[in-house]
Amino acid sequence: MPQRTDFLDIGRLGLTSGEGRRLDVYVHVDPLDYGGSSYAVEPELMPVRLDISRTTGDGWALRMRFDAELAGPCMRCLDDARRTFPVNSYEVHQPGAGDAELLSPYYADHELNLQAWARDALALALPTQITCRNDCAGLCAQCGANLNEDPDHAHEAPPDQRWAKLSELKFD
Repeated sequence: MPQRTDFLDIGRLGLTSGEGRRLDVYVHVDPLDYGGSSYAVEPELMPVRLDISRTTGDGWALRMRFDAELAGPCMRCLDDARRTFPVNSYEVHQPGAGDAELLSPYYADHELNLQAWARDALALALPTQITCRNDCAGLCAQCGANLNEDPDHAHEAPPDQRWAKLSELKFD
């Protein structure tokens, strides 16, 4: 079983300015609540590739890459959805630069919070809807039928009452 790494002491890498290192670690990502539904993140221990580079002074340039599979309900038809999403996230931590955006919220006291970073990066990589497939047709708004199973399903639309007076017009 791979070793779980939720926090990484990058100060122990001993990198000097301009040096970098690539690490392969395993991070646990908790299930995501997304759009009112819960999605399991698989595998339980996510293989993550980290690229860590030392910048000038006490700064770091960080990159995290992994593929995560989410399992839960389709947001259109409510069937089971199981989709894989690639994650490619960058962080910079450059203290003393005078810009709060150059301070990573995942880095403190030479430690990198990999679990929080992986969870946030995954949430940002997700589409607006998690569906069972790209062309999911969803459910019929009137009767709830699954339109993926019956693509020819249709209801006669009731007439729009805003145009009802036009039917009273007589043309001679």
